[in-house]
Amino acid sequence: MSYFLFFLVTLFIIAAYLRVEFFFTLLYLFLIVYLLARVWARRSLVRLRTHRQYTDHAFFGDQVLVDAVVQNASWLPVPWLELHESLPVQLTTPPFHRAVVSLGSREKTRFQYTLHCRQRGYYAIGPLTLQTGDLLGMIGRSQVQLPPQTIIVYPQILPLHQLGLPTHSPMVALPATSHLFEDPTRVMGVRDYQQGDSPRRIHWTATASADRLLVKQYQPSIARETLICLDLNEDDYGARQRLTATELSIVVAASIANHIVVNDALPAGLATEAWDPLVDDRVQFFLPPRSERAHLISLLEVLARVRATTDAPFTELLRRQSVHLPWGATLVIITGSESQALFDTLLYLRRSGFAISLILVQPTRSPAGLEEQASLLNMPVHRIWQKQDVETWR
Repeated sequence: MSYFLFFLVTLFIIAAYLRVEFFFTLLYLFLIVYLLARVWARRSLVRLRTHRQYTDHAFFGDQVLVDAVVQNASWLPVPWLELHESLPVQLTTPPFHRAVVSLGSREKTRFQYTLHCRQRGYYAIGPLTLQTGDLLGMIGRSQVQLPPQTIIVYPQILPLHQLGLPTHSPMVALPATSHLFEDPTRVMGVRDYQQGDSPRRIHWTATASADRLLVKQYQPSIARETLICLDLNEDDYGARQRLTATELSIVVAASIANHIVVNDALPAGLATEAWDPLVDDRVQFFLPPRSERAHLISLLEVLARVRATTDAPFTELLRRQSVHLPWGATLVIITGSESQALFDTLLYLRRSGFAISLILVQPTRSPAGLEEQASLLNMPVHRIWQKQDVETWR
């Protein structure tokens, strides 16, 4: 543009000095073309309409098709338009989509690309940059951006085939399908009287209304809830395998939560302290145990975006979050190292009435005597080195 303005000034000086009508005609012609091209390009960008369509939540291994549309809502055609979409390198290679098109009056163009969800995380799609100009290149490019949007890729979920008691498996607090203990202060419903029922259980109001003998049903006093406590403190994992170990820990937590909610139809929750990219800060997460599928999706969404952090003592998290659980609940502890402080915390939790299971992911060498102490407490200990170890649990 600066060269063209210099050309116009030079042409004006020549025309004024020579006073030749032809040079003035050329000057007016180029000036009109310049102003027309400038207004044309600016109005074309103002009337461009863009939007994306895609699924913003995906599971590990999915392929997400992104459909982007650019429409020229003006009667003026767009001679050329350059599209540049920035993409996350974890989901596609190269990490951008680029194209050059021309749009006629009221015309629209569509471009598509596929994101390969091969790594869990919270990613930004875009921004989409649009650049245009005139055909002669007399003015610089103008641009407009479509703001970035996000996509969440859930962590990988591995199948767990067989589960048993806490002494054999970290998933279930009690194996019994019937409630071993009941709380008479919490009535959950009524049922027909059966031989052997205590007369104290008879619900006289409901019996009179139904014209048959009904007895009260009470809620269980021993919980079958499971809280997954995930350690995402970098200092608790070995320096060499820190990245792979923390990612594997998240896969283990997601697989256990999915199995408890989907296969066992039991409540599962999550407690962890990690870096959250949504707020760009360290956050302590606590999702109380629930058995709904929607709750499972919320739990997986947290596991999809969290990252390992520092200065997040895991033992303090365990003591702080355990006060929210009922007596008899199961705590699944997922960490990367054993220590005397951790064992003392687990001993405290066990004496508080919780069932404890310890999962060590790519652990460092354990201090002497801790394995014997764990066996004395009848606490199951699992060591996970790779994803196949989770798939073959029995």
